Amino acid sequence: MPELNEQLADSSSAATPLAVGQRLHAFLDAERVADDLRRYFAVGLPPGAGVFTGGRFEHLAGGGERQQVANRFTAEDLIAVQTLSVTVPAPVALDLLEGPLGAQLSELLRNIPTGTDLADADVSVVAEGSPAYQAWTLLKNQHRVGFVIAGKLLARKRPRLLPVYDRVVRCALGRPLSFWTELRTALRENDGALHHRLLDLRQSAGLPQTVSALRVADVTVWMAHPAPGHRCP
Repeated sequence: MPELNEQLADSSSAATPLAVGQRLHAFLDAERVADDLRRYFAVGLPPGAGVFTGGRFEHLAGGGERQQVANRFTAEDLIAVQTLSVTVPAPVALDLLEGPLGAQLSELLRNIPTGTDLADADVSVVAEGSPAYQAWTLLKNQHRVGFVIAGKLLARKRPRLLPVYDRVVRCALGRPLSFWTELRTALRENDGALHHRLLDLRQSAGLPQTVSALRVADVTVWMAHPAPGHRCP
């Protein structure tokens, strides 16, 4: 995708809110986006028949945000993040399921709204010091967890509000001071044009509505990046 590489090469690595949106738009402009999404989510195939295990991330056991489990981590959540090629260390997993870590995070999850898109959320919901930020920090600081696993765990619990931010996304969209708040800004610009574009792409690819706009963005980036000629240090 030479056009994609050229657009990304012109973007600043500092990644202002506008740069995050510009970089994401560059991926969405690629010709095969809808086909890539269908392939990733195995559209038209029975569950388990797809090539990419990540297509089950938000759907496994009915999802992590359903009412019965929205405010606690379950064994299904731990398996779900494995579909995204990460594994929660066993001591941390046990603490999440049965220990004080799980209790602390449950209290924080109760104060993180469900069913809310990042584009519609007040900035205070994802700002530094918010319950979401506290939950991410608490998880990130666990032994052998780090920012990638912490982010994927929270994306499982609040898929419409909290994006996956791993090394591929960081390479592609940059390293802003606060990825959550700056992505929110990009999604809201021009009357939410980027957010609506992601939802339109979800529809054109035939994906279920349980796939959030954030996951459409994440999968689009993951399927296309890194491309030849654009590698991160």
